[in-house]
Amino acid sequence: MELKIKSGYFSGFEKILWLVSLSSIIIFFCIFDRRGWLALTASLVGMHSLLLNAKGHPLGQALAVIFSVLYGIISFRSRYYGEMITYLCMTMPMAVFSLVSWLKNPFEEGKAEVAVNRLRRREILFMFCLATAVTVAFYFILNALNTANLIPSTLSITTSFLASYLTFRRSPYYAVAYAFNDIVLVILWTMMTIKNITYLSVTICFIVFLILDIYGFFCWRRMEINQTKSN
Repeated sequence: MELKIKSGYFSGFEKILWLVSLSSIIIFFCIFDRRGWLALTASLVGMHSLLLNAKGHPLGQALAVIFSVLYGIISFRSRYYGEMITYLCMTMPMAVFSLVSWLKNPFEEGKAEVAVNRLRRREILFMFCLATAVTVAFYFILNALNTANLIPSTLSITTSFLASYLTFRRSPYYAVAYAFNDIVLVILWTMMTIKNITYLSVTICFIVFLILDIYGFFCWRRMEINQTKSN
């Protein structure tokens, strides 16, 4: 698979989306934070990861590994232990597996685009059963750790697990799961923002992520249609 990002790889709309996302994150950081450089770095890394993921480019998964580490540290400092455990122990390893999976399954040799996969009903059922088991187990773990905002934190684990699994399996619906995860995270960090306005920049970050994930879903659906026609 060709990993080099060539000139003209991103469309005009994607360049505008990149500029608006970048500006929103930096502007809100400068106004409301100005000290949380780790959060800013994580936001920018995550933003570029999602934009590359929308294109089916494996480098998006490499950036997801870096984002998971940074966000895990931020979550630990905020006592969001569920987020810390999720990203360091699940999202990060799954991003590594996804990177390998995407590299091994290019749509065409010499093209920076992963082959879109369609899950069978049995696997979908298995995935939801596994997600249920993970959710129940982590509810009690997070409760024992006295995690802040327990219910939203538990829901974040559920949506993160589904998103990670679907990303690994190269399903377009990974973006839908991440969009739901973004909504949960917007709620979580809004709760923190009410207590401390400096967290508003993190909340804005996940609003940007939500928009990028929605765009990613439509990109993958278009990729799926185009790849089906080519075959």
